Amino acid sequence: MNSVISFLKQRRSVMIRTYNPCPLPEIDLLSILECGVRVPDHGMLTPWRIIVISGKQRKNLGKYCLRTEFARLNPDATKEMLEFEENRFTRASAILCVISKPVTHAKIPKWEMQLSAGAVCQNLLTASLALGYGAQWVTHWYSYNDLMIRTLGGNPDTDKIAGFIYIGQKTKQPNERNRPDLSKIIIRYGEGIEEGKLK
Repeated sequence: MNSVISFLKQRRSVMIRTYNPCPLPEIDLLSILECGVRVPDHGMLTPWRIIVISGKQRKNLGKYCLRTEFARLNPDATKEMLEFEENRFTRASAILCVISKPVTHAKIPKWEMQLSAGAVCQNLLTASLALGYGAQWVTHWYSYNDLMIRTLGGNPDTDKIAGFIYIGQKTKQPNERNRPDLSKIIIRYGEGIEEGKLK
């Protein structure tokens, strides 16, 4: 079997809590980023940006944004909860934030640009896993936080965070999870559609 197909059939995200957050070699980071941008992009608009969060900036961003915003949104948060939020990014070697930044175009709809940003997330995730790292694509509450969007260079009025890709040294192999039954989700046109409705 082709090695790429074999890998994709076994692809499995790795939970962040199992990472060793040792530094990510620059050569690997660049490879991951190069793969990340090889996505469908109608009109070559590059309607997204990738923000690399690594080193001391993981802690700084956690202290400046995650902790303060979580405290504002959760007045009853305990000290332990606030410390968890502050240190959230330090659990990974690096975090790649993909921001969808649609542009005005006469022919290309915003939806296609947003889908392209999602494709960037998937490529970053897949490339990280292919290099043997643990990686997970997450959103959580802070993906929808205006301060976080502004802090990372986005405009909350027009831009959205498509996801944070956490990357770290894998400390154990993840367990397999249940996958969709193809017979229940694959529909061959003419066999499973009646009067404009999916069965």
